[in-house]
Amino acid sequence: MPETTLPDSTGPTAQKMSIAVALRAAAEGAGDRPAMIQGDRKVGYAELDARSSRLAGVLAERGVGPGSVVAISLYNSFAYLEIMYAVFKLGAQPVNINYRYLAPELHYVLNYTDAAAFVYDTTLAAQVQQMDGELPKLGLFLEAGSAAEPVAPAVSFEWAAEHGPVHEEINTDSPHGIILLTGGTTGRPKGVIWDRDGLLGIISSVFRQHDLPVPETPSEVRAAVRELHERNLTPIVLPMSPLIHGTGLMQTLRSLYGGGTICFCTSKSLNADEVWQTVQQHAVTDMVIVGDAFGRPLVDSLTTAKSAGQPYDISSLNQMTSSGVIWSADVKRELLRHGDGLALVDNISASEGGPFGLAVARTEADVADGRFMLASVARILDENDQDIKPGTGQIGILASAGAQPVGYLKDPERTAKVWRVIDGVRYSAPGDLASLDADGKLILLGRGDGVINTGGEKVFPEEVEEALLTHPKITDAVIVGVPDPRWGQIVVAVVAPADALADVEDETLSRHVSDRLAGYKRPRRIVRVDSLPRSPAGKINRASARELAVSQVKAEETAS
Repeated sequence: MPETTLPDSTGPTAQKMSIAVALRAAAEGAGDRPAMIQGDRKVGYAELDARSSRLAGVLAERGVGPGSVVAISLYNSFAYLEIMYAVFKLGAQPVNINYRYLAPELHYVLNYTDAAAFVYDTTLAAQVQQMDGELPKLGLFLEAGSAAEPVAPAVSFEWAAEHGPVHEEINTDSPHGIILLTGGTTGRPKGVIWDRDGLLGIISSVFRQHDLPVPETPSEVRAAVRELHERNLTPIVLPMSPLIHGTGLMQTLRSLYGGGTICFCTSKSLNADEVWQTVQQHAVTDMVIVGDAFGRPLVDSLTTAKSAGQPYDISSLNQMTSSGVIWSADVKRELLRHGDGLALVDNISASEGGPFGLAVARTEADVADGRFMLASVARILDENDQDIKPGTGQIGILASAGAQPVGYLKDPERTAKVWRVIDGVRYSAPGDLASLDADGKLILLGRGDGVINTGGEKVFPEEVEEALLTHPKITDAVIVGVPDPRWGQIVVAVVAPADALADVEDETLSRHVSDRLAGYKRPRRIVRVDSLPRSPAGKINRASARELAVSQVKAEETAS
């Protein structure tokens, strides 16, 4: 099994190739190997190219061209990769849109990104219809995931992929990459702009991981892909993490760049048995998950199957990767007991760049240690941009000189704060706090801005608080994250005044939020108080509110 290495991105990138040209060269190197598998259906690289060319033709007819933004709100599927490749062919920029968004959230992000086209799953049709007439600048809607006729002004994705006009050209020198929507402290998502060089810097790790030189021309890409195949290192990847998030998307793109195969489950939500059936059927080598939110159900499925005398064959699986969410020692131990030779890779990275750190567990001893290695391109900086000293208890901000995005969309002030040049090198420092043990191991302390991470989804307290305060009986509210064994954190609301809310059920308050925001943002628990804890200056004391919430949740769990 190949050694797992940090995906450092300081080497040369294929600066003379657009993303489309790089992926076309990888496809040519892959030959007749399947590009995508879902259930019993397989799509080769040639078919992926042909369908993407037709999609590109439809987009081009509606005005999408170099530099345009195409919003994509799809579940993990063939369609996601087909439309993304089509966008790259035009020299345009795909942007990820969460398929859980409601109409107001969709309206905001589509306007914020100046999207020229919107490709969405049919399950979002009702939300799109609610925006009728509010987005005249969009040139095209493509509706995917249903055989039924789409509602105007949408065009059927399947029709466009099979019968649309063929776009023969491929943009050879486009500097554009992707825009990744990620969180900010205001409750509104921010767009992180990754140009061609930054994106290729990340996905070239598929070659660096195996000590191959980073290709700089199409012929070098083809040769590198063939060498991976000859050495039996071609990845077969199952991205369980949604492609609307950076971790799943980047792992998928790097695998395609290596001429690999992407497997998808047919279920839109996690079906642990189907996951292991897919691993077994298609000899999956790599899986991308979202910490314990996925890890616990996967462990339970393995245990149940083994107890029934029908264990899954997961011997092909070399590596499971997670990033940014809790992945507990207990879950890791159970996975290692079921997977001989399996490597569990826990990344510290961000949409704004990285890597910052890595923890690799192959044995229970590794799990017991549980600490992260600081990436070779990363530093922990004090307030004077100097390296903190190991073992001193100093706390600093993680910074990485790895693959670099351009910055935030429409936010030069915030861009200047997060990306800055230190000692002649440009670093990304999005705000994660950390320290170093005496032996140099990284201690991650978390983001300082209070963002709640629940099952891989970021929730911004201010946004949920605003939604809660529209309820007529709530005059004060604060949202906090409370630790949870499966989701990492759950959203908890501390609301006041308690006497005015005596006749309002918890579910009513939670539903009040979910009627206005995506479901994952709704409070899972409600804590009622007479008044919120405040500082002498009158500001809400979030730390005290969090302590109240944690105490109340523990008491309820003990009582039950």
